[in-house]
Amino acid sequence: MTTPVISVAYHSGFGHTSVIAEAVRAGALEAGAEVHLIKVDEITHEQWAVLDSSDAIVFGSPTYMGTASGAFHVFAEATSTRWATQAWNGKLAAGFTNSASKSGDKLHTLQFFQILAAQLGMHWVSLGLLPGWNSRTGSENDLNRLGVFAGAAAQTNADEGPEAVHKADIATAEHLGRRVTETARVFLRGQAAA
Repeated sequence: MTTPVISVAYHSGFGHTSVIAEAVRAGALEAGAEVHLIKVDEITHEQWAVLDSSDAIVFGSPTYMGTASGAFHVFAEATSTRWATQAWNGKLAAGFTNSASKSGDKLHTLQFFQILAAQLGMHWVSLGLLPGWNSRTGSENDLNRLGVFAGAAAQTNADEGPEAVHKADIATAEHLGRRVTETARVFLRGQAAA
């Protein structure tokens, strides 16, 4: 059986989004993937090659002013060379974000990732979870407690550090890592059978 190669390409301004990236990594490792964490604001030529050889790329960024961080936008623009050659066409993509507000326009960041993936010819993998914490029996400890479908969303208070990232948001990101890995495994088996 082929081991899926998953890369997590992310930016983290103050460490909160790094916690989520590590959780995506942990979930993907648990599901049997080879996983690479790539900080897009420090990306090297060798890391671009890792992205090129990955089966799936999970994009991550804090949501600042209603969109991904400036550092992530610089990375996204740099993918234009991959767009020109369609080097990532057929790869899987997914995404995650964190902001201080419960909504914080996180959906816009995830949609930005989806459009980037679509322009690059990639297939988007959604979170695949029903919303949590939306009934009398629900709690803030439910998976997908923020009720986001497009990807993993996290909320951390603006006056707290990375250690305060909510455990349910970490577990939701782990779920995303497992789901991307499982989806990549299905794609790889399909390619092998074709």
